Amino acid sequence: MSGAGPGQTRIPMLERDQVPPELGPLYDALLAQRGVVPNMFKTLANTPALAAAFAGFLKPLLGDSALKGWYKELIATRLSVLLESPYAIKAHALSAKQKGASEAQIQAVQGRFEDGPFNAAEKLGLRCADRLHRSAREIDDDFFVELKSVFTDQQIIELMATAAAFEMFPRFVDALRIPITPTPEPR
Repeated sequence: MSGAGPGQTRIPMLERDQVPPELGPLYDALLAQRGVVPNMFKTLANTPALAAAFAGFLKPLLGDSALKGWYKELIATRLSVLLESPYAIKAHALSAKQKGASEAQIQAVQGRFEDGPFNAAEKLGLRCADRLHRSAREIDDDFFVELKSVFTDQQIIELMATAAAFEMFPRFVDALRIPITPTPEPR
C-alpha cells in the first residue's frame, strides 16, 4: 500500500481472523475492555511482537497506580491536542471518560485547562506536560522543585512517562494515516 493517498491508511489493518494466534488474546482483551479493538492495534498486528510490546507498555502506563488512569488519559489527550492528532484526541478522550474523567475535564484539556475543573496539582501536571511538549529543558530546576512539592517520585515518573509516550503515539498513528477508531456501541 505504499502510495496511499490522503485519508488512506498506509498499512493494512488486520481483523481478529487475520492475526496470528498469539495476538488473539490481545484482540479479545481490547474488545472486552474498550468495546472495540483500536485501529492502532489492528495496524500494529502486522508486527506481532511490537503489538504485544505496545499493549504491555500501555496497560501499566495508563492504569491506576500512583496517578489515576483517568488523569493520565487526560495528559494523553492534552498531548494529542498539542500534536493536533484527531485519532489520538478521540481515543484518549473516550478512555478518560471510561475511566472516570468528567466531560468538563475532557473539554478543558482540549483548550484552556487552567480554567477547567482541576485542583492545583492536576493543573501543575498538565503544565508539566505542556512544558515537556515544548522542550525537556523547560522542566528546569525551579519547575522540578515545584513538581516535588506536590507529587511523589513515583507520580513524577508516571507523569513524565505518560507525557513523553504521547509525544510518540500520536505521531505514529498520524504518519501511518491510521483512521480514527469508531466509537463502540453502548453495552
